[in-house]
Amino acid sequence: MQKMKKLTCITTLMLLAFATALNSANLTSESFIDAAAFGFSPNATGVQNLKALQAAVDKGGTITVSRPGTYKLAGTITIGDNTSLVFGNGTIIQKSAENGHFTHVFINKGAYTRQYNHNITIEGLNLSVNGVEKAWSEIYGLRGHISFFYVKDVKLERFRCTDLATKQFCVHICTFEDFLMNDAVIIGDKDGVHFGPGKRFRISNVVFRTSDDALALVPGDWVTANPEYGNLEDGIIENITELASFRREGAFAKIVASGWPDWKPGMKVQQGTAVLSNGRIYRVAMEADSKVYTSSTCPDFEFGMKELDGINWLMFQQDTIHTAAVRNIVFRDIFLYGIRTPFSILSYSNHWEHSYYPGAPMPVQGNISLEKVHMLSNESHGLFHISTPVDFLNIRDCTLKKGFIHFGHAQDYATYPPTYIHITGCTFLDEGASMLIKNDSPGKEIYLKTSGNLVVGKEFSSLVDAGKGNIHIDSDLPGLKEKTILNSAAY
Repeated sequence: MQKMKKLTCITTLMLLAFATALNSANLTSESFIDAAAFGFSPNATGVQNLKALQAAVDKGGTITVSRPGTYKLAGTITIGDNTSLVFGNGTIIQKSAENGHFTHVFINKGAYTRQYNHNITIEGLNLSVNGVEKAWSEIYGLRGHISFFYVKDVKLERFRCTDLATKQFCVHICTFEDFLMNDAVIIGDKDGVHFGPGKRFRISNVVFRTSDDALALVPGDWVTANPEYGNLEDGIIENITELASFRREGAFAKIVASGWPDWKPGMKVQQGTAVLSNGRIYRVAMEADSKVYTSSTCPDFEFGMKELDGINWLMFQQDTIHTAAVRNIVFRDIFLYGIRTPFSILSYSNHWEHSYYPGAPMPVQGNISLEKVHMLSNESHGLFHISTPVDFLNIRDCTLKKGFIHFGHAQDYATYPPTYIHITGCTFLDEGASMLIKNDSPGKEIYLKTSGNLVVGKEFSSLVDAGKGNIHIDSDLPGLKEKTILNSAAY
């Protein structure tokens, strides 16, 4: 009798375990949604597909698109929390102008209210722009075909876009934490990946060929090219190939800083100028020209745009910060076939943008590292162009060809802090005399240390031009081996 009771008890427990497992399996299967069940189809119109895919995405969980084919899409899909979109092999999402041109293909729902969304994944997306683009829509300055604004924990995996046009960025992410992008090909005429402020990101295994910037690290950018200010920090960009483009515009990596003052009566402003007033940041949104205006009325409205003293002001964000800069970035295993200067670290002062206002707090960028960066074009035009304050540059195990560093001087900065440069373990391919550092910033102090480098080019000799500044040298390179200080008196 005891044995029978024990056997019955064990059998009951097994049945309960089986039922629990069955229920769990049913829950798991239900959490995977096939978008086809909602009418998403290669045979449907872009309008029909817009309604169908949005209905599926609104369920949350994992939404799959498995049937191969080209799916027209005539509008924007908004994505909420805890949602994954998985596109199978052979599927293409093609923008369609059935309802007119539009901006975003995918955007997070909280972007419109500046409320954070969490845990979003898009996997396997093959996007065709199809000539359908619009610079921005409801969110001024947010202009990516794929856009994320106010997000945490986002992943973009196995992504392709090979027909990027001239008005929109491919991927635009702003005000974020923890962004991963892996396995992508981006080809076309505008920015590949455009960053606003955020922290903790990794871009891996990507091929770029863009006529504009492949990577724009621009937490301070044109008023029409980002919806918020802030720092961009703690990023890794690795295993990237930049294919040659026929144009020299932009950069492989553009890194932009901004600084702005408190508003004062009578201050001079122009397109893109930012000011802080009453706990809000306002920016001038006028025609892209060099016209200067006098601001006599303090901007203090809560949202939108307002004209004051003939100046169109945009309430940009609620905040009290005065600078936006890029810091703590590692570029490693980078293969550069482009002919342009790959790394541009700058502040704007032109008819599109006035990103630093004289006398504002200084935005110091830096702690930027290059590891195993290979310059592979015979038409390379320098490694860095720098016109904004930078503290540390670390260049290690790189292959350098015409890889000089040029320091320019943006007119709005009165002085610049020192820059420290360490070059180690690099291979120099140039032959004969080769410029390593050229300085055009008056009073600039540069500290250069090189060690453990390999010289391959015949009769290679490294040169520096201190201009009206000073370069402090401790080097193992031919031409620079003795420790010297060069200044304007030497030229």
